[in-house]
Amino acid sequence: MRLIDDQNNQLGVLSLEAAQRIATEKGLDLVEVAPQANPPVCRLMDYGRFKFETIKKEKDQRRKQNVIKLKEMKLRPKVADHDFQTKFRGVKTFLEQGEKVKVTIMFRGREMVHQEIGRKLLDRVADAAKDIAVVERAPIMEGRNLFMILAPTHKTITAAVAAAATKEAAQPTAAAHATATKEAPQPSA
Repeated sequence: MRLIDDQNNQLGVLSLEAAQRIATEKGLDLVEVAPQANPPVCRLMDYGRFKFETIKKEKDQRRKQNVIKLKEMKLRPKVADHDFQTKFRGVKTFLEQGEKVKVTIMFRGREMVHQEIGRKLLDRVADAAKDIAVVERAPIMEGRNLFMILAPTHKTITAAVAAAATKEAAQPTAAAHATATKEAPQPSA
């Protein structure tokens, strides 16, 4: 087998016994990294440390990953203007937080005949949110519901990440302030 030491130096082609002897002398593990090669390639390493660092890197990658959730806002075709504005504020809040929003129009009974009213309502939502979102999925009928998916624009996501970072940075300061006020001596009466 071909042996590579812990400093990435090739030690040449050695027998299995010789490689194991070198590994025990250095206090390292003998790990086969390329079994398909001719001859197979083995490396001297501290396998426990290697596994620990691999798990740590995976956790860091998961932490840095931006997970986008899908929120839903339900409306009815006969929604009043004020109710629409209230619901739209919720949609806008979700988009500003960097989350996708599924806007659903629910039809009941004879309302199914007038699906164009629901489409106009979804167009109104898309038009009102055009500066902070894009239509990721055009309006689609699914059973008695008409829905559309809005995704935040890149600019909105960047602002949401910056706001979250600012919030995280402010939290330790607030905690330090709370501990400082607890430790302050109380005036005696």
